[in-house]
Amino acid sequence: MNIHMKVLRKKLGVSLDALALKTGMTKSYLSKVERGLSKPSIATALKLSQALNVSVEELFCVDEADQQAYSLVRGDDRQRLASNSEGDESAYVVLTKQVGKRKQLPFMLYPDAEYSGKAFKEHFGEEFMFVHKGTIEVDFDNELITLHCGDSLAFHGQKPHRIRSLGEVQAEVLVVINTEE
Repeated sequence: MNIHMKVLRKKLGVSLDALALKTGMTKSYLSKVERGLSKPSIATALKLSQALNVSVEELFCVDEADQQAYSLVRGDDRQRLASNSEGDESAYVVLTKQVGKRKQLPFMLYPDAEYSGKAFKEHFGEEFMFVHKGTIEVDFDNELITLHCGDSLAFHGQKPHRIRSLGEVQAEVLVVINTEE
Protein backbone atom coordinates (compact mmCIF):
# COMPACT_ATOMS: atom_id res chain seq x y z
CA MET A 1 0.00 0.00 0.00
CA ASN A 2 1.48 3.33 -1.06
CA ILE A 3 0.76 6.07 1.50
CA HIS A 4 0.19 9.56 0.11
CA MET A 5 -0.50 11.21 3.47
CA LYS A 6 2.85 12.95 3.93
CA VAL A 7 2.53 14.77 0.60
CA LEU A 8 -0.97 15.94 1.47
CA ARG A 9 0.01 16.97 4.99
CA LYS A 10 2.98 18.99 3.77
CA LYS A 11 1.01 20.68 0.99
CA LEU A 12 -1.57 21.75 3.54
CA GLY A 13 1.19 22.94 5.88
CA VAL A 14 0.04 20.69 8.72
CA SER A 15 2.77 19.49 11.09
CA LEU A 16 2.81 15.97 12.52
CA ASP A 17 2.21 17.51 15.96
CA ALA A 18 -0.89 19.36 14.72
CA LEU A 19 -2.21 16.24 12.95
CA ALA A 20 -1.67 14.21 16.12
CA LEU A 21 -3.59 16.82 18.09
CA LYS A 22 -6.49 16.85 15.57
CA THR A 23 -6.77 13.05 15.38
CA GLY A 24 -5.86 12.01 18.94
CA MET A 25 -3.12 9.76 17.55
CA THR A 26 0.53 9.84 18.53
CA LYS A 27 3.12 11.59 16.41
CA SER A 28 5.25 8.43 16.26
CA TYR A 29 2.31 6.35 14.97
CA LEU A 30 1.51 8.95 12.29
CA SER A 31 5.16 8.99 11.24
CA LYS A 32 5.09 5.19 10.87
CA VAL A 33 1.93 5.42 8.73
CA GLU A 34 3.58 8.03 6.51
CA ARG A 35 6.66 5.86 6.03
CA GLY A 36 4.58 2.76 5.29
CA LEU A 37 5.74 0.97 8.45
CA SER A 38 2.22 0.78 9.86
CA LYS A 39 -1.06 0.22 8.06
CA PRO A 40 -3.98 2.22 9.46
CA SER A 41 -7.36 0.68 10.11
CA ILE A 42 -10.40 1.94 8.22
CA ALA A 43 -11.46 3.95 11.28
CA THR A 44 -8.00 5.52 11.50
CA ALA A 45 -7.99 6.33 7.77
CA LEU A 46 -11.37 8.03 8.18
CA LYS A 47 -10.04 10.15 11.07
CA LEU A 48 -6.98 11.11 9.04
CA SER A 49 -9.00 12.04 5.96
CA GLN A 50 -11.36 14.13 8.08
CA ALA A 51 -8.48 15.93 9.82
CA LEU A 52 -6.84 16.73 6.46
CA ASN A 53 -10.19 17.45 4.76
CA VAL A 54 -9.52 15.02 1.90
CA SER A 55 -11.13 11.80 0.74
CA VAL A 56 -9.77 8.52 2.09
CA GLU A 57 -8.77 7.62 -1.46
CA GLU A 58 -6.44 10.63 -1.61
CA LEU A 59 -4.51 9.32 1.39
CA PHE A 60 -3.63 6.07 -0.34
CA CYS A 61 -3.87 6.69 -4.08
CA VAL A 62 -0.99 8.12 -6.08
CA ASP A 63 -2.27 7.14 -9.52
CA GLU A 64 -2.39 10.34 -11.58
CA ALA A 65 -4.65 8.68 -14.15
CA ASP A 66 -7.71 9.08 -11.93
CA GLN A 67 -7.29 12.85 -11.50
CA GLN A 68 -10.39 14.62 -12.65
CA ALA A 69 -10.14 17.24 -15.38
CA TYR A 70 -11.39 19.83 -12.90
CA SER A 71 -12.12 20.29 -9.22
CA LEU A 72 -15.44 21.84 -8.29
CA VAL A 73 -16.05 22.86 -4.68
CA ARG A 74 -19.36 24.60 -4.06
CA GLY A 75 -19.53 27.28 -1.37
CA ASP A 76 -21.87 25.08 0.69
CA ASP A 77 -19.38 22.18 0.56
CA ARG A 78 -16.36 24.03 1.93
CA GLN A 79 -15.24 23.30 5.47
CA ARG A 80 -13.60 25.89 7.65
CA LEU A 81 -10.60 24.27 9.31
CA ALA A 82 -8.73 25.36 12.39
CA SER A 83 -5.18 26.48 11.85
CA ASN A 84 -2.36 24.00 11.89
CA SER A 85 -0.36 25.68 14.65
CA GLU A 86 -0.86 25.40 18.37
CA GLY A 87 -2.32 28.58 19.79
CA ASP A 88 -3.13 29.99 16.34
CA GLU A 89 -6.75 31.09 16.06
CA SER A 90 -6.52 31.65 12.31
CA ALA A 91 -8.67 29.47 10.12
CA TYR A 92 -8.55 28.46 6.50
CA VAL A 93 -10.79 26.86 3.89
CA VAL A 94 -9.26 24.67 1.18
CA LEU A 95 -10.84 25.54 -2.18
CA THR A 96 -9.98 22.43 -4.22
CA LYS A 97 -10.23 18.67 -4.11
CA GLN A 98 -7.45 16.18 -4.82
CA VAL A 99 -4.96 18.42 -3.02
CA GLY A 100 -2.10 15.95 -3.27
CA LYS A 101 -2.38 15.77 -7.05
CA ARG A 102 -2.51 19.48 -7.79
CA LYS A 103 0.38 21.84 -8.33
CA GLN A 104 -1.56 24.74 -6.85
CA LEU A 105 -3.16 24.88 -3.42
CA PRO A 106 -5.80 27.64 -3.22
CA PHE A 107 -7.43 28.45 0.09
CA MET A 108 -9.17 31.26 1.96
CA LEU A 109 -7.33 32.42 5.06
CA TYR A 110 -9.02 34.16 7.99
CA PRO A 111 -6.01 35.38 10.01
CA ASP A 112 -6.21 36.07 13.72
CA ALA A 113 -5.73 39.62 14.98
CA GLU A 114 -2.52 38.62 16.77
CA TYR A 115 0.49 36.78 15.45
CA SER A 116 0.46 33.27 16.81
CA GLY A 117 3.63 33.03 18.84
CA LYS A 118 6.99 33.80 17.33
CA ALA A 119 6.81 31.11 14.65
CA PHE A 120 7.22 32.17 11.04
CA LYS A 121 5.94 29.89 8.29
CA GLU A 122 8.15 28.64 5.48
CA HIS A 123 7.29 26.25 2.64
CA PHE A 124 8.39 25.27 -0.84
CA GLY A 125 6.94 27.04 -3.83
CA GLU A 126 5.57 30.46 -4.62
CA GLU A 127 2.80 32.08 -2.59
CA PHE A 128 0.22 34.57 -3.87
CA MET A 129 -2.15 36.52 -1.61
CA PHE A 130 -5.15 38.63 -2.54
CA VAL A 131 -6.98 40.54 0.21
CA HIS A 132 -10.67 39.96 -0.45
CA LYS A 133 -11.90 41.72 2.70
CA GLY A 134 -10.34 43.78 5.48
CA THR A 135 -6.67 44.61 6.02
CA ILE A 136 -3.72 42.37 6.84
CA GLU A 137 -0.15 42.78 7.92
CA VAL A 138 2.50 40.46 6.52
CA ASP A 139 5.62 40.17 8.65
CA PHE A 140 8.75 39.09 6.79
CA ASP A 141 10.78 39.19 10.02
CA ASN A 142 12.66 42.36 9.08
CA GLU A 143 9.89 44.05 7.07
CA LEU A 144 6.18 44.67 7.69
CA ILE A 145 3.83 45.09 4.73
CA THR A 146 0.23 46.26 5.12
CA LEU A 147 -2.25 45.06 2.49
CA HIS A 148 -5.75 46.49 2.13
CA CYS A 149 -8.83 45.12 0.38
CA GLY A 150 -7.94 44.59 -3.29
CA ASP A 151 -4.16 44.47 -2.71
CA SER A 152 -2.10 41.44 -3.68
CA LEU A 153 1.36 40.12 -2.88
CA ALA A 154 3.49 37.34 -4.36
CA PHE A 155 6.67 35.91 -2.83
CA HIS A 156 8.73 32.76 -2.48
CA GLY A 157 7.35 30.57 0.32
CA GLN A 158 10.79 29.89 1.79
CA LYS A 159 10.93 33.53 2.87
CA PRO A 160 9.89 33.33 6.57
CA HIS A 161 6.51 35.00 6.98
CA ARG A 162 3.47 35.34 9.21
CA ILE A 163 0.15 37.14 8.78
CA ARG A 164 -2.37 38.87 10.99
CA SER A 165 -5.66 40.68 10.50
CA LEU A 166 -5.68 44.43 11.22
CA GLY A 167 -8.67 46.54 12.21
CA GLU A 168 -12.17 45.62 13.31
CA VAL A 169 -13.14 43.74 10.13
CA GLN A 170 -12.06 40.09 9.99
CA ALA A 171 -9.75 39.84 7.00
CA GLU A 172 -10.40 37.29 4.26
CA VAL A 173 -7.39 36.47 2.10
CA LEU A 174 -7.27 34.29 -0.99
CA VAL A 175 -3.96 32.44 -0.88
CA VAL A 176 -2.61 30.30 -3.71
CA ILE A 177 0.54 28.28 -3.19
CA ASN A 178 2.22 26.87 -6.27
CA THR A 179 4.02 23.72 -5.08
CA GLU A 180 5.82 23.00 -8.34
CA GLU A 181 9.55 23.54 -7.96
